[in-house]
Amino acid sequence: MTVYVIDDHPLMRDALTMLVHRVKPGLKIIPIHKLNVVESTVEKNGPPELFCLDLQLPDTLGMSGVQVLKAKFPNVPLAVVTSASASEYESRCLEAGANAFIEKSNNPTQIIAALRTLLITEEEEAQEDAAPAGPTKLSKRQKQLILMLDQGLSNREIAEKLDISEHTVKVHFWRLFRRLGVNSRTQALHFARTNGWLGI
Repeated sequence: MTVYVIDDHPLMRDALTMLVHRVKPGLKIIPIHKLNVVESTVEKNGPPELFCLDLQLPDTLGMSGVQVLKAKFPNVPLAVVTSASASEYESRCLEAGANAFIEKSNNPTQIIAALRTLLITEEEEAQEDAAPAGPTKLSKRQKQLILMLDQGLSNREIAEKLDISEHTVKVHFWRLFRRLGVNSRTQALHFARTNGWLGI
């Protein structure tokens, strides 16, 4: 599988490539400098496992890059990695279909953690936790999220407790909701209680 890093700045493409390799060393990573060559590049290099997209490309405006990629590749995880302000763009990116919003000003450890949640498979996560990956099993991190949801903690409070960024918390929730087949915190808690994960 292949990760496509879409950024018009050569140094940033190189930096992101190195960070992605630290997440999963065996991945094929293809740098792209503008959006309008994505489809032809994917045809040449194989199906994407992840897109890393900068918002500010020569051939995009505002949210257009996110919208185009999600329209053409709706099932491929999309991480927006940008120098744009989270306060201005994060909610808009997530509403448009992005799975993570990562500011380039974050430290490398935070960026790696956010990318890792999108790249690591459920089976790999379960193996790391030494737990089965069956439908009634959660990874160690997912169990932590459920317990913290039950405590009514906000994303910011969860981020502080786990020593990760809020962006990474949101990506973890995206993975958890996808794993459980739910769309909200309330549904996730109900699912957890129904399956006895909270002892209720």
